[in-house]
Amino acid sequence: MRAPRSGTTERGIGEAGPTPPPWRVRRTCLVWECGRRSGRLPPLPKKSIRPGGEATPTNRKSHCRRSSGRGWASGSTRSRDMPHHHAYNRLGSGGAGGGGTPSPPASPRRSPRIQRRGGKAGGAKGAAMAAPRAIAQRMAWMLLSLFLRRQAIFLFTPLLYVAAMLFYMGTVSLESVPHIISRSAPGSVYRSPKLYERLRNDMDADNSSDGLATVWKHSFKGGGWRPCVDPSTNVLPDSNGYIYVEANGGLNQQRTSICNAVAVAGYLNATLVIPKFHYHSIWKDPSKFSEIYDEDHFISTLKNEVHVVDKIPEFIMERFGHNMSNAFNFKIKAWSSIQYYKDAVLPKLAEEKLIRISPFANRLSFDAPSAVQRLRCLANFKALRFSNPIATLAENLVSRMKEHSVDNDGKYIAVHLRFEEDMVAFSCCIFDGGDEEKQDMNAARERGWRGKFTKRGRVIRPGAIRMNGKCPLTPLEVGLMLRGMGFNNDTAIYLASGKIYKAEKNMVPLLEMFPLLQTKETLASAEELAPFKNYSSRMAAIDYSVCLHSEVFVTTQGGNFPHFLIGHRRYLYDGHSKTIKPDKRKLALLFDNPTIGWKSLKRQLLIMRAHSDAKGIEMKRPNESIYTYPCPHCMCRSNRTEVSRSSSA
Repeated sequence: MRAPRSGTTERGIGEAGPTPPPWRVRRTCLVWECGRRSGRLPPLPKKSIRPGGEATPTNRKSHCRRSSGRGWASGSTRSRDMPHHHAYNRLGSGGAGGGGTPSPPASPRRSPRIQRRGGKAGGAKGAAMAAPRAIAQRMAWMLLSLFLRRQAIFLFTPLLYVAAMLFYMGTVSLESVPHIISRSAPGSVYRSPKLYERLRNDMDADNSSDGLATVWKHSFKGGGWRPCVDPSTNVLPDSNGYIYVEANGGLNQQRTSICNAVAVAGYLNATLVIPKFHYHSIWKDPSKFSEIYDEDHFISTLKNEVHVVDKIPEFIMERFGHNMSNAFNFKIKAWSSIQYYKDAVLPKLAEEKLIRISPFANRLSFDAPSAVQRLRCLANFKALRFSNPIATLAENLVSRMKEHSVDNDGKYIAVHLRFEEDMVAFSCCIFDGGDEEKQDMNAARERGWRGKFTKRGRVIRPGAIRMNGKCPLTPLEVGLMLRGMGFNNDTAIYLASGKIYKAEKNMVPLLEMFPLLQTKETLASAEELAPFKNYSSRMAAIDYSVCLHSEVFVTTQGGNFPHFLIGHRRYLYDGHSKTIKPDKRKLALLFDNPTIGWKSLKRQLLIMRAHSDAKGIEMKRPNESIYTYPCPHCMCRSNRTEVSRSSSA
């Protein structure tokens, strides 16, 4: 029996106050039991089950309800006289001698969902059903209660999902997880060798078409064009000073610098010193201007347009200690306007009488006044002529190519193939060479562009590069394309290229499809090529000349070589480039199609050839090179009589 609180007197059962009825005793016990189970009240002593006095009224909204269906429930309101935190008071509310009834304990606050489980059972049966639940059951009920609340759904749903996934991954062996097979995007993988093996028999059986006879159907579309750039007969005024430029890059990038320098010098009324060619670690060609171009012809053609000298006068060099590095060097931004030269360069030129511009490639914008464009045309198509040794050998090679194509009236195809090791390495494309190719390309990139492709943060996606048409065509792909465009295996082909990467392997399919294929090495003897052998720009000049006079020119990769050649061919062939420029994005899809047949492939390639024919004559638009699009600045429209004469010829 518990000790009474201070200031009160314990009263025995039946000593004072009326005896509570049995139903009130049972209700008090159930209330106490409910509070005990909820952990809020200590266990009830056996002798204190019969309290004296009057119980407080019940509260029907209590969480602890009787299991029977009689409709009563223990009250949850606390007696006004019951001290706070006093679990159970056996004394009356009036003190030691009062006759008040003891108050029942406060009803515990529990979820009504849990209490309703025993709502239809009897009193004794409800007490039995209310046995302490296991910890797992309590946790489950708590989680379920939280989950059913709207605010908790968004919190616990992802947590439960993550927990279930972690549990699942922890119980499943990795060996039983199915492997996901990822398929590469169409056109992202080099599969041309497999396509060639599958279609070779059908391709060999279809060898009757004559593509050279029917390739150009729009040669005189738009009335035709003719060259109309002629040297002037005017007398030049006194010069404002000397301009010395250094042309960097390969053959055709140097050609750009020369033509732009002529235009700037003529616009500023300056004297142009024969440009110096900058030695580059990639091309490795120390050739001078006179070893590639006819210097005398260059000076004489421009004598009434621009002052041109081969060296700077002695009295000017004395001012700078005979050292060109002492001369003022202009660092001009790329694609600067001609107005910039007039505003910034001309005053300095008049003051110093000698200025140096290095480097000079791409230092003049494509768009300029007509007078400047005319000087560009004159320099490119008239003044620049290859030196006599190069021109002589090139003429001999053109004659030999026509002899090899006598069955086609001397017509041949020239293909500019860019599949040298440095080009393959720079493209970052993957072909069929495996680990050996990967090692070769990594070494070539490091030699030519140290650290450029391995710097931190740079991501290289070979598949995306191929899908975008940026990969160079292989010799096999060039052969497939030309056969699909209607050129049979009797067609003579001149291949303009450097040293092909792994030529002993990669050139075999192309030679199988076109046995009459020739290069400068097969057309010329070793003695004829000896003066040019170790000079890349001179060898490129030979290729340029042979490609210029072909019936069809095929470009397989961008660059200055095809851009200049396309424009030069337009200048010679009435404004039509007679050039096949394939859609390499479409080619990537066609060559990566495992189900395509020969007829379907040929139909697609014939459409591509017709598109090149239709795009043969194009006008220059803003921000396009005049060296590629000479119309209308360098050419004039022909009348109908001239067109009919040229077509009959």
